[in-house]
Amino acid sequence: DTPGHEAFTAMRARGAQSTDIAVLVVAADDSVMPQTVESINHARAAGVPIIVAINKVDKPSADPQKVRTQLLQHEVVVEEMGGETLNVEVSAKTGAGIDKLLEAILLQAEILDLKANPDRTAEGVVIEARLDKGRGPVATVLVQTGTLLPGEIIVAGNEWGRVRALVNDRGEQVREAPPSMPVEVLGLQGTPRAGDRFAVVNNEARAREITEYRQRLARDKAVAKHAGQRGSLEQMMSQL
Repeated sequence: DTPGHEAFTAMRARGAQSTDIAVLVVAADDSVMPQTVESINHARAAGVPIIVAINKVDKPSADPQKVRTQLLQHEVVVEEMGGETLNVEVSAKTGAGIDKLLEAILLQAEILDLKANPDRTAEGVVIEARLDKGRGPVATVLVQTGTLLPGEIIVAGNEWGRVRALVNDRGEQVREAPPSMPVEVLGLQGTPRAGDRFAVVNNEARAREITEYRQRLARDKAVAKHAGQRGSLEQMMSQL
């Protein structure tokens, strides 16, 4: 909810880049806010279509038409206003309209002919990662193509590991993760960063080679940045 905040901006950008359809949730009583505009811009930059979910329509102060009108200022033209952008009135509190929102997402997916090949090595994106005291590094990944299996070796950003277990959103271990399925991956050697790409590789030697190369690049970049900052500071001091 914090427009312009670096962490939230990065999170919205990652979300737009890791999905095929962006659902823009706008409160019917607040209407278009700065963070709404930021989200629209991220979706446009990622080249993904938008579905507008006008939330909180159960509130007495709700004004869905005001939302549609204000969106025009940002070139988001919904169907009722003569455009092509799907929009659905919903209430997260009562559940009203949620079924229609799901139907709109399915319709948009059919129009775009969204498909992924499950019969290949898996690739996708890291949604978040953390170091768990009991389980070690845990990465939540979204499989975008292929099928991820336990026992496979993956490289995620600067980290690698053999998949020890896959855990779904209910906390259950699963035997596979097909396209569009988010899972927690256990078995990585370290904690990758949110937004990192992951891919299955053939063997440990290849995984080490890739991660060592990426880690070396990251170190060189950090050293260069530090040297640049120190040079700028020295230049400023010399001018005083």
